[in-house]
Amino acid sequence: MSHQGEILQEAIKNSGISITRIVDELGITRPTIYRKFKEETLDYTFVKKVGDIISYDFSQDFTSLQQSALPFHVTPVAPTVNNAAVKPVTKLGFTPSVTDTDPSKQLMVLQQKYIALLEAYNELLLKVYGPR
Repeated sequence: MSHQGEILQEAIKNSGISITRIVDELGITRPTIYRKFKEETLDYTFVKKVGDIISYDFSQDFTSLQQSALPFHVTPVAPTVNNAAVKPVTKLGFTPSVTDTDPSKQLMVLQQKYIALLEAYNELLLKVYGPR
């Protein structure tokens, strides 16, 4: 059975939409999406965003039990840029919940959190400074 990253990659390939367009709309880099293709479990919000872009419903491919929900909560924050049509920036709050005693699993959880944080930072930079 294919893992979630492979399912995502196959759906994107079958959609005919370019990786460049997808990463531009997501506000991430090409290496980031290629790393996602290698992950066994993916964050629900990321999969939902990709599904919206390629007009694909992943609900038949991923059950809610398979989803890896990262312990981040999103709180909208009002934009502070003067006279600019800017989407509200989201503030990510961290709630530690690593209860597994296996150090390798703890490390994987922390790595996923770190990558999610970097992607959120990238999104914030794009909102504040705009695309390149």
